[in-house]
Amino acid sequence: MSATPSIPPLTPAVFHILLALSSGERHGYGIMKQIETDTQGRVNMGNGTLYGSLKRMLDAGLVEESDKRIDPAMDDERRIYYRLTAIGVRALEAELERYKRIITVAQERKLLPKTLSI
Repeated sequence: MSATPSIPPLTPAVFHILLALSSGERHGYGIMKQIETDTQGRVNMGNGTLYGSLKRMLDAGLVEESDKRIDPAMDDERRIYYRLTAIGVRALEAELERYKRIITVAQERKLLPKTLSI
């Protein structure tokens, strides 16, 4: 058995935030837009959910604030950028592994739509 069971399942909000940050550092609005893109508009995360989740994620060590700015001359210096930590990467990997196992079960039971190819 792998070490991933020791990492608890993620809430949907935390999962989407980690997934959004997996492609690079982002500020809050950038995270919301990336989630919208990743989910093809099916998930619209509000400010309260985003910033409440980010606070808990900072406390848990899943993400950290970054001093880096994409273009300091064009960016609002009040924006806080976030990035994944090593713990955040492991948590995302563990969640994706859980999803993979669920998909495998669904495939074995022939529950996936015929149009879905994985």
